Amino acid sequence: MILVKGYAAQNAKSPLAPFNFQRREPGPTDVQIDILYCGVCHSDLHQIRDEWGGSIFPMVPGHEIVGKVSKVGSEVKNFKIGDMVGVGCLVDSCRSCSNCKADLEQFCEVHSVATYNSLEMDRKTPTYGGYSNQIVVDEKFTLKVSDKLKLEGVAPLLCAGITTYSPLRHWKVGKGHKVAVVGLGGLGHMAVKFAASFGAEVTVLSTTASKEKDAKKLGAHHFVVTKDEGQIKKVKESFDFILNTISAQHDYNFFLNLLRVNGTMVLVGVPPEAVPVRAFSLIGGRRSLAGSLIGGLKETQEMLDYCATHNITSEIEIIPIKEIENAYVRMVKGDVRYRFVIDMATL
Repeated sequence: MILVKGYAAQNAKSPLAPFNFQRREPGPTDVQIDILYCGVCHSDLHQIRDEWGGSIFPMVPGHEIVGKVSKVGSEVKNFKIGDMVGVGCLVDSCRSCSNCKADLEQFCEVHSVATYNSLEMDRKTPTYGGYSNQIVVDEKFTLKVSDKLKLEGVAPLLCAGITTYSPLRHWKVGKGHKVAVVGLGGLGHMAVKFAASFGAEVTVLSTTASKEKDAKKLGAHHFVVTKDEGQIKKVKESFDFILNTISAQHDYNFFLNLLRVNGTMVLVGVPPEAVPVRAFSLIGGRRSLAGSLIGGLKETQEMLDYCATHNITSEIEIIPIKEIENAYVRMVKGDVRYRFVIDMATL
């Protein structure tokens, strides 16, 4: 077994603290990775506080991992020692169901293994995430990272990036489309970058007027303050596609009515309670309300390659691991532009 250092929550009320644990020795198809950077996702906080239920403790969060390969198994074909690689939200799946065969491992019909707060395929062994100095992952769930990009800016692409890239690609958003992004946070800022890069006309919908300058810098063409009735009136029934990144409680109907006929709003944020949707918000314009998770491994690699070609990374603030609790406080307040990334050399 490999001795690993990390940070863990012992229960839903305890702060993260140093935690030593063990990982398996690399098997024939495994890659051992020295973790260099790990992004901080809002879902990390939800899970360590057991806000979604079913949390497994002790918990080592982190599923936006970038690092360097330190060892490979005897049958590994696609990686060698010294390669820069990434690990996202998944580390295994059944690989044989219809969804896995369709490169949709995130929707595995048997059991998709999350990078942390999950159980391996044996349904017994807990997974521990990237707030640690090493991880061992099967090569099929390991991603190639280009040396063209700054590694620290790549880390959030493994969750925030693919979470926004996947629905934009699935709904074929591009030139000629009017797209709105609801919220300009960790997810929203990546949605703006991708949608603009794909050629869409992008509007940011936000309650915070002070974010307009950032929105335009990230690639948005327009900015609408949702508290301003006059501004909202001008964009009513105008968007082909809305990507809603908000995880706070809010009114879906308000945004559905900004869609034109046949428009679609896709949810990637997760409010804490069920949100009522009025039938007329949908049937009045044959509108659609949909949801999206992350992407499969093939699409995530496609996203990383696209980012390397178009020089796209996340806007980040690097922190030492000892500042993680303060980072959570700031994240809840929206006091980050736009993603915290832990420098794991500080562990």
